[in-house]
Amino acid sequence: MADTKREIERKYEATPETRLPDLTRVTGVAAVLDQGVMELDAVYYDTADLRLAAASITLRRRTGGDDAGWHLKLPVAPGVRDEIGAALTSEIPRGLAALVRARVRDARLVPVMRLRSSREVHHLVNEGDGGGTPLAELSRDAVSAERLDDGRTAAWDEIEVELADGGDPAFLDKVDKRLRKAGIRPSRSPSKLARALAETGLEVPAAEPATPSDAGDHIVAYLRKQSAALLAYDPAVRRDLPDAVHQMRIATRRLRSAFRTYRKILDRAVTDPIGDELKWLAAELGVARDQEVLAERLRSRIGALPRTLLLGPVRGRLRVWSAARGSGARRRAVTTLDSRRYLALLDSLDALLADPPLLKAASGPAATVIAGAVLKDYGRLALRMTHALELPPGESRDLALHDARKAAKRTRYAAEAAVPALGKPAKRFAGRMKDLQTVLGDHQDSVVARDALRNLAVQAHAAGESAFTWGLLYAREQSTAAELERETPGVWARASAEELRTALGG
Repeated sequence: MADTKREIERKYEATPETRLPDLTRVTGVAAVLDQGVMELDAVYYDTADLRLAAASITLRRRTGGDDAGWHLKLPVAPGVRDEIGAALTSEIPRGLAALVRARVRDARLVPVMRLRSSREVHHLVNEGDGGGTPLAELSRDAVSAERLDDGRTAAWDEIEVELADGGDPAFLDKVDKRLRKAGIRPSRSPSKLARALAETGLEVPAAEPATPSDAGDHIVAYLRKQSAALLAYDPAVRRDLPDAVHQMRIATRRLRSAFRTYRKILDRAVTDPIGDELKWLAAELGVARDQEVLAERLRSRIGALPRTLLLGPVRGRLRVWSAARGSGARRRAVTTLDSRRYLALLDSLDALLADPPLLKAASGPAATVIAGAVLKDYGRLALRMTHALELPPGESRDLALHDARKAAKRTRYAAEAAVPALGKPAKRFAGRMKDLQTVLGDHQDSVVARDALRNLAVQAHAAGESAFTWGLLYAREQSTAAELERETPGVWARASAEELRTALGG
């Protein structure tokens, strides 16, 4: 698979008569260099029901130009996409197919649209370095589209301005200002494919539900958002992007937490089996995430020590230990995402969202029903916190604080889900729950780190190396945990639900 390219661009409406303004008047542009005309021919693939287009994902096979091949474009933000390329072959490359498997599942990817473009290319170059450094590429495209199922066609002209690799996105604002001043307006479509689908009568499934009104609407909207996040982070996990496993795991936890918190709104006979599968998925992904967090923590702790306290091949042993554990965890995560069990879970979530299993309470007032569920979770958290803080320092207290941390996380997620219905009181309450979750999470991370440091010390000793540094780090983690335990009562005291109760008049 070829390298990934971050594509940052702006698109504009045009006609054959559209004249470009003098872009050398844009700050930083010394010259606009004509690169000639290229003929591009691209066939776009999707499922029959346009699942990729619904997610603003495009998969194409293109000939012509200087980057012929397969291209998969994944949305990052408005006007920003990651383009992943592969060699020009007759079949869809396996690597690209894997990145859209969570969307496609058992459906077939088929050709849906052919776009042919006559592209006039200009390079906007920098005034530094002798005027030779590219700032952006401006293209004028005369596009013809052909729908491949019934032959319907469309044609239009457009202008694209794509930022050069490593460029400052603010530069596009300067170009945009100049183009708008010349009467050139932004495109109404986010991509060529989106415009081609619209103009040839292919309807892309709507992504946004109606505005929530009652309690059930609010919670289903929240579930829809988290399910979308789960799908969005799937290709990022497969690509091993930073923090992707963490974010995908959070989506699974939020879904599962919502099922449990709002069980008076959603029928547990339907949600419990899905919740069990979400728990399985989070556990499988957790192997990779937990190792990633732990390794980074230990590297940071080692980096903070003076050289005189690094006795033996400390960094080398950590690298070997981390690589051995991380490689297996990475394979496990990808294997999980390729499993039939995972795809079945996604199907179950789709079915739930298509026909939500709502109970009688779902039709009740959102503020009352949802707040009641949040406060019930808070009550469970209060019991666990009281129990943990009454215990003396030691293993039992560590376990109790970990249980309280899980309850704090669930209460936080419940409050976040409640924000659209309850507003600022729920948002502030969620922030306080996050603070509590953070201090309890830091404490648990220290517990886990101490266990790893003890194992590393044993390995070092068995290999004839000094275990001094590992013991020193263990002692520092003990000190960190003790400080966090002293801090916890104050954080808990500030984590009050009174504002939430007051907002409800009770």
